[in-house]
Amino acid sequence: MQTHTQKVAALGEVLWDMLPEGRRLGGAPANFACHVAQFGLDACLVSAVGDDEPGHAALSELGRRGLDRYIAVVPDRPTGTVGVQFDAAGIPAYEIHRGVAWDFIPWTDALAELAAGVQAVCFGTLALRSPVSRQTLTRFLDAMPRGGGRLRVLDVNLRPPLPSDDTVIDALARCNVLKLNDEELPRVAVAVGLPPDLPPEETARRLRADCGLRALILTCGARGSHVFTPDAESHLATPHVDVADTVGAGDSFTAAFTAALLSGADVTKAHRLAVRTSAYVCTQHGATPALPADITQAIR
Repeated sequence: MQTHTQKVAALGEVLWDMLPEGRRLGGAPANFACHVAQFGLDACLVSAVGDDEPGHAALSELGRRGLDRYIAVVPDRPTGTVGVQFDAAGIPAYEIHRGVAWDFIPWTDALAELAAGVQAVCFGTLALRSPVSRQTLTRFLDAMPRGGGRLRVLDVNLRPPLPSDDTVIDALARCNVLKLNDEELPRVAVAVGLPPDLPPEETARRLRADCGLRALILTCGARGSHVFTPDAESHLATPHVDVADTVGAGDSFTAAFTAALLSGADVTKAHRLAVRTSAYVCTQHGATPALPADITQAIR
């Protein structure tokens, strides 16, 4: 597979999803990086694992995908795991364990060098729960050069315990692309002081404008998705597919949208590819299935 010169980093959690049928490697940043790599971009993952069997297995799997270059090993912390259970519609519920390795991602000279050279970064709110990882992610984002079309993508991922309003506001200040779903939108709107009774689309428009975002992506499950930019809006229906599970579908959406923008696609084309990619992932088990060539080559 041809690799484009743009380097894309994902910052945050790598963990094992403990599914009913067995464990699978996951974590939103890891899922994002795996999918970006499938689109031919130079993807890397910044995270941490423990010096234990799950950590060694994670490093081995990430190594096969070329994503192990910036994974720290934290000897005194276990590798992250998440219990996953599904309802009758295939919707997952998560039990995310705390005090694990990705809560303690260390800052290194290698990360400073990486930050100086990336064209895009994706980060979420979950890894901001720990002071150590929050400091590392903040330093990375602040070390990135401004301008040059660089993307700083915040993929909101609100899981208990919810981040403070100050944490949300600080994350918003460091992004220029925001992705969130219709359940997360009201929580973010309250954090920035928007009126709580606005219609969702108007809330999204106000949030995009107030934060000076290049794009705001709002996903609404079966009701479709929206992309708001300073110049245009896009709404697409969610395709009807046979759902195996929805684990990682949102991460694949973010990855496809980012890869398309970096490859020169306009927002509408990027949105279409993101919807198509996430719909396909929903038909497969696990968060990072191999994507078919007609998807990965759509932006080349």
